[in-house]
Amino acid sequence: MHLKYLLSVLLAAGLSTAAFANPFETTLKNGLRVIVKEDHRAPTAVQMVWYRIGSMDEVDGASGVAHVLEHMMFKGTPNVGAGEFNKRVAAAGGRDNAFTSRDYTAYFQQVPKEKLPEMMQLEADRMRHLNVDAKEFEQEIKVVMEERRMRTDDNPQSKLFEQMNAVAFQAHPYRRPIIGWMNDLETMTAADAKAWYDTWYVPNNAYVIITGDVDHKEVFALAEKYYAPLEGRALPVRRQQVEPAQEGTRKVTVKAPAELPVLIMGYKAPILRDIDKDSDPYALEMLASILDGHDAARFNKKLVREDKVALSAGIDYDATARGPGMLYLHGTPSEGKTVGDLEAALRAEIARVQKDGVSEQELKRAKAQLIAGQVYKLDSMFGQAMEIGQIESVGLPYRKLDRMLDKLQKVSAADIQAVAKKYFNDDALTIGVLDPQPLDGKARRPAVATRH
Repeated sequence: MHLKYLLSVLLAAGLSTAAFANPFETTLKNGLRVIVKEDHRAPTAVQMVWYRIGSMDEVDGASGVAHVLEHMMFKGTPNVGAGEFNKRVAAAGGRDNAFTSRDYTAYFQQVPKEKLPEMMQLEADRMRHLNVDAKEFEQEIKVVMEERRMRTDDNPQSKLFEQMNAVAFQAHPYRRPIIGWMNDLETMTAADAKAWYDTWYVPNNAYVIITGDVDHKEVFALAEKYYAPLEGRALPVRRQQVEPAQEGTRKVTVKAPAELPVLIMGYKAPILRDIDKDSDPYALEMLASILDGHDAARFNKKLVREDKVALSAGIDYDATARGPGMLYLHGTPSEGKTVGDLEAALRAEIARVQKDGVSEQELKRAKAQLIAGQVYKLDSMFGQAMEIGQIESVGLPYRKLDRMLDKLQKVSAADIQAVAKKYFNDDALTIGVLDPQPLDGKARRPAVATRH
């Protein structure tokens, strides 16, 4: 039923049924996949290049190299000078950025559609011809270290999350921060970044997604012109590291100058591996929406407004990842309340779902919001490219995105109650507490925007 409803919404927005022939895909001889999603509502185009390489592929002693290499990708090639990439995008009337995650590294440009060939040429150039200059590296590694200080070392909440993950995961690489440990950054060299680039930045370890007012046949021809001449290379075998089963609650306390305490409760949770066969991740996503998906959701209504035990309370759960999953409950207690009070209140809300379940009205509202969110995504060229790119980055097929939506729509109240009973288990729980210390009077680093 949801597909008929979604189709009616899209048609009302002015889309033709021809859109459902999208996306189009081809694979070049060098192994590079090119995915094109045509959307002719505005004369713009988005190009995203995704590399199947993230911080989880690093090794101890070299944490942060994936993110550092992302910075170095703007330092030029024999054909394009250092810093010239961004200038050319801006001159074309576009915007660009890049981001590194645990699972992938991605780069994008959004430009007027007639500038797409130039963007494809620029990305193909730096895919295999990057300069990793030692002097440029020495400058950029300082930028990354300052980014770490600003975003983590001087941010108590980020420091808590980082240290909590280092406790929650013992064997899996998710225990390491994406930006890297400071000591690893201090000892990193240009040779380390160059080795990372030479190993992983090859066409057979990447895919290109282009959305917007384009013709897929023309895009495929441009891909043949710019990307096809690049040679692929055999990739190292990636050894899968399995996180041992947790056998009891873990706890970490971080003391740092801060105004308020923070509580994070992280439970090991399942990740979507088979879109058709799996069911629990969909139910957990729906539970998260009911607890914290809107202003009238349970946490905000009960803990913040009614009981006033929390200044804020939320839940974070991402059902897609290459590695193991976690579901996080988090919040800050109200004045006069303790972290223990907040923990008890969060546990009570989960226990209420375990005992009484959720109402059909709550479930209906969560599903309506899900549909609305999906439609809003389709309004954005960038959002469409992100959706395809992220699902592919974890090894799931983008052509089953509609199937995921269908499975979410079929989640029942009984399914939600069942996962609440199954996964909120103290043996799989890691608790992180920020113990606020007196503010030291030092000027705090401003939360200024950076390129990332």
